[in-house]
Amino acid sequence: MSTQERQAAESKTLFGFWVYLMTDCVLFASLFATFAVLRFNTNGGPTGEDLFNLSFVFKETFILLTSSFACGLGILAARQGNKRLCLSMFGLTFALGLAFLGLELHEFNKLYNDGDSWRRSGFLSAFFTLVGTHGAHITAGLIWMGTMMLRVVQQGLTTNNIKRLTMLSLFWHFLDIVWIFIFTVVYLMGLVL
Repeated sequence: MSTQERQAAESKTLFGFWVYLMTDCVLFASLFATFAVLRFNTNGGPTGEDLFNLSFVFKETFILLTSSFACGLGILAARQGNKRLCLSMFGLTFALGLAFLGLELHEFNKLYNDGDSWRRSGFLSAFFTLVGTHGAHITAGLIWMGTMMLRVVQQGLTTNNIKRLTMLSLFWHFLDIVWIFIFTVVYLMGLVL
């Protein structure tokens, strides 16, 4: 394969990945719209003000944003050919992502055990669907990250691995942006309005 053919193939791959991210934007936009419509449909049950703990959500947010910073350092290290730093930063990103997911599952478990599951009201159904979909994406990102770290350990920082790490980094930063919207629309507005 010639250099031009390889570059054309890489451009198509990157374009395809951006198309995927845009479809995820549409998915999350529809979930945010659903949440906006249902957020006051509590069926006499608790509201966001009754359920949400802002300090807990701040902790989740800090962990996820720190993971995004570590991910950025990891991709910079990969592009500089520093395999050890790349693996360290993606390892830190993985650990922080796992911690975030654990906190999210803890929150879901507490709500469920308190009788505030997705079946109680339209508000809770929309909440669990939106935040749960984000958590499912975090889980997929962690699986992808673990796979990529293993590939880097076995194969090194090849051109293909750097390309895949770049797409992983874009995905992870996208999830952080989605979380900022969740933090604002679901939690902050749920406590204020």
